[in-house]
Amino acid sequence: MTDGMSDAGDRIRDRSARPRVIAHNSSSVDGRVTLSPGVLLMTDERWPVYSGSGYADVKRRHDPQVILEGSGSFVTEDQPVAEFPPPTESEEALRRHYLPDHITALASNGWLVVPDSRGRVRWAYKQFPGPDWEGWHLLVLVAATTPPAYLSFLRREGIPYLLVGDRRVDLEAALKELRDRLAVQTVVSTGGGHLNGALLRAGLLDEIEVEVVPIAVGGTTTPALFTATDLPPDASPTPVRLLGVERRSRDRVLLRYQVTEHES
Repeated sequence: MTDGMSDAGDRIRDRSARPRVIAHNSSSVDGRVTLSPGVLLMTDERWPVYSGSGYADVKRRHDPQVILEGSGSFVTEDQPVAEFPPPTESEEALRRHYLPDHITALASNGWLVVPDSRGRVRWAYKQFPGPDWEGWHLLVLVAATTPPAYLSFLRREGIPYLLVGDRRVDLEAALKELRDRLAVQTVVSTGGGHLNGALLRAGLLDEIEVEVVPIAVGGTTTPALFTATDLPPDASPTPVRLLGVERRSRDRVLLRYQVTEHES
């Protein structure tokens, strides 16, 4: 979610100032991206796993320089915030981007970027696991309100971060920094409903992909594809145009839509 929102249509038109952004998610036929509230999808064995889906498929088809994930993919809302030792650096030093050249060199192929302004994730790894992700490195997006102890932890662990936003991460500013500092041209967001919803409301999506899997979930609070502020009665939904439909094995369907500008 961004700190200050201008008109979403203006942000859609300002595509030249940021990378191309594609939202990609697997969902049930009723648009759910998990099976139960408060249960992480990556640890839920009930969600069906399919060969040819996931990060590898996204990487093959879009060749992104950034995979964008939400912190909610790693920790639940009710999970206690991790405690970190007091910082040893000055607050002035901590409140700057941390992007050393030697770490940037490790990310020769791309970045896993995660907004975490509250400092909730105690990272167990810095690079994507597996041979297909050699040369990919973790990068965290933080804000002015992020606890200094968390910023100090990231520095000790050699995890770079970009400070973008005041009260929370400003996604538009983050995308511009990724383009300007790291020459990022394509971002694929595989985050959950809150990250998708923030990108949608900020007018930062260029394309939406949904791989529909053959299950129905239901529920009233189970996370869905887009969790965002409700549209006011005088606001219009975001228009999209169908780009393609691909029938996949085991009754899956990949839907691709281009986000278009509102007609004037």
